[in-house]
Amino acid sequence: MGIISVILGVILVIGGFSCIFTPLATFLATGYILGILLLVYGIAGIIRCISHKADALEWILNILAIIIGLIALFRPGSTLVFDSLILIIIAVWFLAQGIVQIVLAFKTKSSNPGWYWGLIVGILAVIVGIICCVNPMVTALTAGILIGLLFIEAGFSLVALGMAFGSDAE
Repeated sequence: MGIISVILGVILVIGGFSCIFTPLATFLATGYILGILLLVYGIAGIIRCISHKADALEWILNILAIIIGLIALFRPGSTLVFDSLILIIIAVWFLAQGIVQIVLAFKTKSSNPGWYWGLIVGILAVIVGIICCVNPMVTALTAGILIGLLFIEAGFSLVALGMAFGSDAE
């Protein structure tokens, strides 16, 4: 078990650096990943619907997830639509999070002496959301780099886990 974890960890670290060095290509692959996730989610949902008495809405949502996942995987150009949606979701999420953070900062102003930190974080989140809306290419490159960093972190974790298993076996 230990050696397999080390090998998989090293592969993830190498893949992570590859993602960092090609962030746009990495981001463009997220549409395929989203398609696979929707397909797996839909299949698991259908299995859950079969094993439990599910209502029609659950069946419809799971079948729809499978259809959208298949479209994302096998229809040329559809992954670009998913990639675009991801960019929009990232921008809207930052804007919404920033606005909520600003509102919460002002609500807790009287009871929280450090309320201004929440205000600063909220303003920064709104600025990042605006940047994501204005320049989606920066968002795509940043997302590709963050995916690479995630792979590197996961790879190092697997290597450490594999070494821990290796030392227990001795």
